[in-house]
Amino acid sequence: MKSTNWIDLQKDGDTGIETIRAHFEGHAYDPHWHDSYLVGFTEQGVQQFHCRRWRHDSTPGRLFFVEPGEIHDGHAPARGGFTYSMLYLDADWLQRELRHFGTPGVVSGEPGFASTLVDDSPLIAAVANAFTTLRAPSTRLQRDAALDTLLQGMVPHLGWRQRRWDNDPRLPRVARHAQAYLHAHSGDDIGLQTLAEHCGVDRFRLTRAFKAAFGLAPHAYLVQLRLSLARQRLATGESPAIVASQLGFADQSHLGRWFRRAYGLTPADYRRRCQPPS
Repeated sequence: MKSTNWIDLQKDGDTGIETIRAHFEGHAYDPHWHDSYLVGFTEQGVQQFHCRRWRHDSTPGRLFFVEPGEIHDGHAPARGGFTYSMLYLDADWLQRELRHFGTPGVVSGEPGFASTLVDDSPLIAAVANAFTTLRAPSTRLQRDAALDTLLQGMVPHLGWRQRRWDNDPRLPRVARHAQAYLHAHSGDDIGLQTLAEHCGVDRFRLTRAFKAAFGLAPHAYLVQLRLSLARQRLATGESPAIVASQLGFADQSHLGRWFRRAYGLTPADYRRRCQPPS
């Protein structure tokens, strides 16, 4: 049976913002994360996803937020699937722009969303307008105005906090050490025993602590980390074959299988969509 799923993705060269509109029936995405801030809305159907250890059901007219590093998935539980529009906001761009706005916060902090699913019709209109403006021929003033309206609408939903990646006291110490090791050796063939010895615990305690902290076992987390790094490098134009070999995937096909499960696109297709129009 021919799939009715589709993804329309473009990347803006000036801001790094990705604009995505997609439709899925049944299974959409495996659990994964992004390095960007996601803000989008459901256009049609029931968009079901897990995030922050909770199941969310977004319906038409509802707005959803996902922070960098937050694991989420996607599923269409109802007949007819769901359609959504979304902006992937580059984290550095968002923090820089918010500080230009004079948003209260700390210099070393990062913005975070108070809730995952909200009702905010004006902000939905701002997201839709920014989406259209980023894709259409427009002047700089038009683009700046659309993005400023978007940021103004996001501010009430944002708060500032200390960066989570460094010594987050809410996470078990062994899990933080294991995470840091995986990030430092993301391209290596890391064994669970080696990781456990580095953390000074046995493999079973490590796995329990890691899953409790991050919602994934160490191996699954490493796969998602590699996919996130692959997405970054593909967006700059690197070839899927080189990316696969340097990030620890067995070959290009191995990268492709995981990439499609997480993002709904092949690595080559994603790379092509991120390149500026000729």
